[in-house]
Amino acid sequence: MNLLTVKNLHVSVGGKIILNDVSFTIKKGETVVIMGPNGSGKSTMSNVLMGHPAYQIESGQIIFKGKNIVDLKPEERAALGIFLAWQQPREIAGLDFYPFLFDFHKSLISARGQKAPSVFNFKKKLDAEVAQLQIKDDWSKRYLNQGFSGGEKKKAEMLQLALAAPTLAVFDEIDSGLDVDALKVVGQAMARFKTKDTSAMIVTHYLRILKYIKPDKVIVMKQGKVAASGGPELAKRLEKSGFKKVL
Repeated sequence: MNLLTVKNLHVSVGGKIILNDVSFTIKKGETVVIMGPNGSGKSTMSNVLMGHPAYQIESGQIIFKGKNIVDLKPEERAALGIFLAWQQPREIAGLDFYPFLFDFHKSLISARGQKAPSVFNFKKKLDAEVAQLQIKDDWSKRYLNQGFSGGEKKKAEMLQLALAAPTLAVFDEIDSGLDVDALKVVGQAMARFKTKDTSAMIVTHYLRILKYIKPDKVIVMKQGKVAASGGPELAKRLEKSGFKKVL
């Protein structure tokens, strides 16, 4: 059963087509890896799935849970169950991290027609995730991502992933800027998220993150198009031989 179907998608920015007739599917419980050279459209695809307003969908469909979501706002897509972990999370001065997490979690749960958690239940869940992610004790006194290291920002993304409880998580180069220890913590958080009922789309240049979450399918993009697809062995070929030889 397909959780996500991208069909004949054409996307532009400033009148220039940057995704050209892209089609692929992600099944329920499936992990799909998107690879490709710089500028091939990988991160664009991630942003388009989440509904970034800078990207104009010229034609095509994005079917999620049987519904065409091309006209939905990002918050509506989040309520349906899509989450995007950013390659470069924004620093927002003046936005306290803890209240932000509580408000976004409460709003998301309510938008899904569920009972919003009490502050006490939320704190219990949050503390468990903070411990798993090895986040510093002073995190709750800081502004969102401000002054965070690269690893701390990615851990903050994983904390939001756990609280959002999406059906489809999109990881846009989540492994960039991570040292070995932070990579392990983030990789384990991704593995905890991934179950038979959840799906993942991982945009990456490297195989190191795939040590923690195994791909079912690999899609290679080039110049805004799907250039190749295959199983996990395709990723190994790409890392060994490079994009030029494989494509």
